[in-house]
Order: sequence, then structure tokens, then C-alpha cells
Amino acid sequence: MTGGMIYFPRMLDKIRLHARGELHEDYHKNLGGVRAADGVCCNFLRVHYRDLRDRVLQGGTDDEILEWCFENGRRLNDGDLFVWNGFASKLGWRDSVTPTLEEAKKKHGISDRADIVTIPDLIDFDEGRKSWNNLESFS
Repeated sequence: MTGGMIYFPRMLDKIRLHARGELHEDYHKNLGGVRAADGVCCNFLRVHYRDLRDRVLQGGTDDEILEWCFENGRRLNDGDLFVWNGFASKLGWRDSVTPTLEEAKKKHGISDRADIVTIPDLIDFDEGRKSWNNLESFS
């Protein structure tokens, strides 16, 4: 979390990893995509992804880059943060992204995992923060 905003630091990390050639290829197609989380986050902040990418590659901390977003887009208040964090934490749960989540679960061989109901759940699983326990296909 940066400045009370979830997902933002992950987006910056992906930009940095991509610039170094270290971002897994699975993530390339959605970088900055209008309908992907990066694009939605940028739209919420009212900055263009291309400009944000350029700013990130100039260097600086996540907090400094978020402040740049506030100066070049819009400053978020507590209500905005509440809305953004609620949206970002539930992405994929009963919304337009649900089919994408279900397809990704199928690809990972975890369609039966009832505890993975959002994109953040899937990311936690994919990056080892969600337990592999009770996953028969990998035991």
C-alpha cells in the first residue's frame, strides 16, 4: 500500500520489472491496458499510463511517484481511497472480470479452489502468499 492506496505499488513494480526485462511474459499484454487494473488505476488517478511509466523510469520512491500523480492528475481524499480500495480488493468477484478470473484459475489447475474469488486472491496464490494446502492436484 502506498499513501493508503492498494495495488498502486504493484503497478509501479511491474513497470520497473518490465523495463529491466524481468516481468513475466504473462503480464505484458495487460500493462497499461485501459480495461486492465493498470489502466483503471491510472484513470482513477487521472494520469495516462504512458506518462506514469515515464515518471517511474526516472526513479523515485512509490510515495514520490504517487505525489506526482496527485500533482498531474487528481489528489485522492479518504472517500476516494475507500472507493478505490473496495474496488481493487474485490476485482473479479461477481463483476465483468469474473470470466477472466475463472479462466486463470482453470489455467493454473485450481478451478476447485473456492477460497480464490478475486483477482487479488489469485495474485496471492500465484506469488505464494495463498496456501497450496488442500490442493489435491499438486499433492
